Amino acid sequence: MDILIKNVLAVDPQCGLNEMTDIGITDGKIASIGKTDLTADRVIDAQGRLAALPGLFDMHVHFRDPGQTHKEDIITGAAAAKAGGFTGVACMPNTKPVIDNAETVKYILDKAQKTGIDVLPVGCITKGMKSQELCDYDELIKAGVCAVSDDGRPVENAELMRQALEKSVENGLAVLSHCEDLKIINGGIINKGEISKKLGVKGMDRASEDYITAREIALAMSCGAHIHICHVSTRGSVNIIRAAKKDGVNVTCETGPHYFTFTDEKLLSRDADYRMSPPLRTEDDRQAIEEALLDGTIDCIITDHAPHAAEEKANFETAPNGVVGLETSLAATLTKLYHTGKCGLDKIAQLMSIRPREILGLPTVKIAVGERADLAIIDPDYEWEVIPAELHSKSKNSVFKGEKLKGKNIYTICRGKIVYEL
Repeated sequence: MDILIKNVLAVDPQCGLNEMTDIGITDGKIASIGKTDLTADRVIDAQGRLAALPGLFDMHVHFRDPGQTHKEDIITGAAAAKAGGFTGVACMPNTKPVIDNAETVKYILDKAQKTGIDVLPVGCITKGMKSQELCDYDELIKAGVCAVSDDGRPVENAELMRQALEKSVENGLAVLSHCEDLKIINGGIINKGEISKKLGVKGMDRASEDYITAREIALAMSCGAHIHICHVSTRGSVNIIRAAKKDGVNVTCETGPHYFTFTDEKLLSRDADYRMSPPLRTEDDRQAIEEALLDGTIDCIITDHAPHAAEEKANFETAPNGVVGLETSLAATLTKLYHTGKCGLDKIAQLMSIRPREILGLPTVKIAVGERADLAIIDPDYEWEVIPAELHSKSKNSVFKGEKLKGKNIYTICRGKIVYEL
């Protein structure tokens, strides 16, 4: 189906594009930018109100499939992604069974074909995520993984992690690290500080994150490897990463919208929907995360979309950590960064589309003639309230529930097909 998008603000810093124009799509590719005589089957008149960004990519989601499909599955997770403007995601390997073999990779890729977007599996660093033996990376690469991680936990054996990084220099697989030392956390459930004291619950010391962040950077330096630090939440980690980048270390990192939006004061409600790993921190940490996004220390925005069933989240102290985020990520970012005048749409495209793909070594998607037509058509000024029951995800544990956000994805186009429209 040919599509013509008229009077849209097209924004793509890869192409130096930031202008009101028309975009013509045919045979899955962008056929024209500017006035065209394309006779389209579908015409979308943006009326100067909508903006087109390269299709978003979330390099850190949990779709719980296989093994925990009461929380989410590949189909419902992809539906949430499409609603959020994402044309691709990378799903983490802490499924049941974990993604440490070709058979599980094939299961995910086969099921993903039904979604209309790219759902790419991340393989495990160690077999069974047990920090005892490295996976067969040749097998995982051949099967189709886009990176490796033991996300959900760190690789506890530092020498194994070093060996994985050493191998990554040869095989080109990005290594993604969940930086939380479990012995330091020692059963903590929220950030250790004034709020944990008030609530009388065990806290998670920030040293757990800062220590593993520093360890991973030291290990990467030892073998000239690239290391990617997942879901950064502390000023300490930001400072360590910023210094390492200045020293020329090949380190990249990510954060989620909740870390630059909220603080651990949200936990005063004793609502487990505000619990995640790593946890919400202090206002000083929140400011540090925001500053790091704006100065380029933090490379990209992810959701760490982590669905849990309502009954699992019911008890504040025993609930599993994690929040859903695919349908609120863009809106929260627009609300906190764009509408406050701190960055433009070009920066958001960089954080949410371009850099995640670059970090994983994937082809970028561009708003340019001849390129694959992957677009998020957004209304930056759309005002809405997050109502969990209306989310496409199977689970509703949103940290943004009840929040009024400004900005929303209206159409998602992947490979030239409209896969979502509001």
